Amino acid sequence: MNSSFFTAAVGAAQQQLRLNVQANNIANVNTYGFKAQKPTFASLMYGNVNGINNQKLPRGSGAKMAMDGTDFSGGAIDNTGRTQDYAINGEGFFGLYDPTSGEVSYTRDGSFTLSEFHRQKRTEDGSEAELDENGQPVMETVYMLSDGLGRFVLNDRGAVTEVTDPEAKQPVGVFDFTNTDGMTRTSENRYIPTGKNGQVRFGTGTVQQGALEVSNTDLAEQITKVIEAQRSFSYNLRMVTTSDELESTVNNLRS
Repeated sequence: MNSSFFTAAVGAAQQQLRLNVQANNIANVNTYGFKAQKPTFASLMYGNVNGINNQKLPRGSGAKMAMDGTDFSGGAIDNTGRTQDYAINGEGFFGLYDPTSGEVSYTRDGSFTLSEFHRQKRTEDGSEAELDENGQPVMETVYMLSDGLGRFVLNDRGAVTEVTDPEAKQPVGVFDFTNTDGMTRTSENRYIPTGKNGQVRFGTGTVQQGALEVSNTDLAEQITKVIEAQRSFSYNLRMVTTSDELESTVNNLRS
């Protein structure tokens, strides 16, 4: 079969993936802390074949969506007035610690809340657990700043943020990486660093209380890209149809 058929079929499938990315960006246009994805395309296995008099002729197999990078540029700041909402002015992320798995993830969504945490009460010097008259550990209830989904927010010392005054601004930490390209996007608008991102460090961004960062998705731009992808998708399908018609014509001539 003509190679144009396969090139067009691959192109149509990859434009569908591109549409999925744009649709996800549009769906999260009102999600706090969301960072838009940017699809990037690359050529597929292009090479040369021998022509007349050993002349090299180009031959290729289309293109594919190589990656969907993340645009970490800042979004606008929305003043919510809620005490434990935080936004980052500048670069950096909030750190979230999952006590069940030990995983540390990062986010730009600072819509935090207070969560109860029960632990053994320590003596005043903190050296050992405090015991009651029956020799049993004394439990105490403390409040931690969390994302509301079981993960605790890290403070400016890299430890979990224990809250003593619910109305006060908490010492929320800002963390960053030398290279943010290629961070793994995961659930609940969080990111997991990979080896290429380097070691985590304290970020230069400043924390603003009572505010949240809105999505950096440009709706007009995303709608334009959807139209581009749809047209490219239809062109590829037209090429598939034309290639199939050519192949049918050739087969009829042979018969």
